[in-house]
Amino acid sequence: MIYTMEYESPVGRLFIGEKNGALTGLWIEGQKYFLGAHKNEQMEEGQTPILIQTKKWLDSYFGGEKPSITQLKLSPEGSEFRREIWKILCEIPYGKVITYGEISRKYAASQGLSTMSAQAVGGAVGHNPISIIIPCHRVVGTGGSLTGYAGGIDKKIQLLIHEGVNMEGLFMPKG
Repeated sequence: MIYTMEYESPVGRLFIGEKNGALTGLWIEGQKYFLGAHKNEQMEEGQTPILIQTKKWLDSYFGGEKPSITQLKLSPEGSEFRREIWKILCEIPYGKVITYGEISRKYAASQGLSTMSAQAVGGAVGHNPISIIIPCHRVVGTGGSLTGYAGGIDKKIQLLIHEGVNMEGLFMPKG
């Protein structure tokens, strides 16, 4: 059973999911992979402690503060590889961006590998089930391409501007 709550944000309606006392999902309405691994689970609207805590976290975030990810108990569902990539995303500071290549090098180093596919990393980043809080919007392509955000590039840009990211050198991909 997943307990859910909707949240109206500056980037649109968000759908928050909690399972077993931990935040398991935060999706932007209409995003790619909406509900992810939870599509076939029974859902019920609720006011659980973690949902209320997440709402307060989002109020703080959208209010211009920089709440810590560690304030929330997170339990994103995915493979071990994806969970490791999501941990790396949690290390990206507010107002900063990192490339898929940088994440792949960090992951490779942590696993004692010489290389790691940036495409595989991109797949894990794209399937992040806890948008905004696990900050996949802070990941850009090589050279500053604003590519690959399941919630939409327009939402990614809004979030980066909200966080005060220097947008100089970042660009929309052609095509």
